[in-house]
Amino acid sequence: MKILIVDDERAIRNSLKEIFEMEGYEVETAENGASACEMAEKEKYDAIFCDIKMPGMDGIEVLTKLISDGVETPIIMISGHADITTAVECIKKGAFDFIEKPLDLNRILITIKNATDKASLVKETKILKKKVYGKEMIGEAPAIAHVKDMIAKVAPTDASVLITGPNGSGKELVANSIYQLSDRSMMPYVEVNCAAIPPELIDSELFGHKKGSFTSAIRDHKGKFEQADGGTIFLDEIGDMSLAAQAKVLRVLQEKKLTPVGGDKDIQVNVRVISATNKNLQEEIAKGRFREDLYHRLSVIVVKVPSLDERKEDIPLLIDHFIGRYCSENGKPLKSFSKEAVNLLVEKSWPGNIRELSNVVERLLILGGDPVSEQDVKDYVY
Repeated sequence: MKILIVDDERAIRNSLKEIFEMEGYEVETAENGASACEMAEKEKYDAIFCDIKMPGMDGIEVLTKLISDGVETPIIMISGHADITTAVECIKKGAFDFIEKPLDLNRILITIKNATDKASLVKETKILKKKVYGKEMIGEAPAIAHVKDMIAKVAPTDASVLITGPNGSGKELVANSIYQLSDRSMMPYVEVNCAAIPPELIDSELFGHKKGSFTSAIRDHKGKFEQADGGTIFLDEIGDMSLAAQAKVLRVLQEKKLTPVGGDKDIQVNVRVISATNKNLQEEIAKGRFREDLYHRLSVIVVKVPSLDERKEDIPLLIDHFIGRYCSENGKPLKSFSKEAVNLLVEKSWPGNIRELSNVVERLLILGGDPVSEQDVKDYVY
């Protein structure tokens, strides 16, 4: 945690610096308001202590400028020559708190703890918003509206959810949306691509292992289920999991406990399971490649994600979304697509679904003109 102390009195600056450093904070100081504003623009602080009465730019001017510049750091105002009117003015202008001199040590430490807790909460909220809005489900077609409605209904529950749909249709996004809207959203979210884990490592990856249980097991390792304890585990490509691993996953779902490889004690886990597959699991069951009892455990709720060809009316909205995302991520000026170019993309078949459309939009933004023309689509897509 980093703190900025702003005061024209060197003794006050040094005293506060010493107190906060003894509490484990990193501290920087400024002797006037102008320096403080310059430092706060260049560096992110978790809290700012600012004296009100300073020559030149006073504390209230510093507070007003930092708030107007969008600085979200909690600002604590301090003064030895203030009255209740000044304190109220500071709070109205956005100060986190107001402390009178001479400064009380306990009050200072309580205030700084509250301020840094608020700073941490602001950071966590930004991360959460990025998770939710950075992966927004785009579309208004009836098929995707039905999916959104199901997500809203199932997310607050602990029911197991099986998400089906073709590759590139957005199954991972559906899983993430369920997690974000659930009561477990502040707990771990662990993703597992079952198709990417070699069969000989699946037990260790999912259930963990004990030191010495096999040649390369040089330390204890927590498996994905234990890592997700209290939260949600997303088993992507569940249809590619071996029958042996399926049996062990079934045990975790039934008994809510697991045994690490090489371990002799069970570990209790409380995990919500969301799974996804592009396979028809009923057919896999008929062929003896998937356990029927596991299927029924996983499929309390089944969410079918439509292919892009089933929701072509959403393609213009998705194009706009991908334009904004690409240009923002790469610092490029926004481009547009001509009406004819959009119509040509709507007419196209999309076997790769939304993932394919995203790649095509990026390709056209790089290679096409501004606006991207019908001819650009014919040259670089068809």
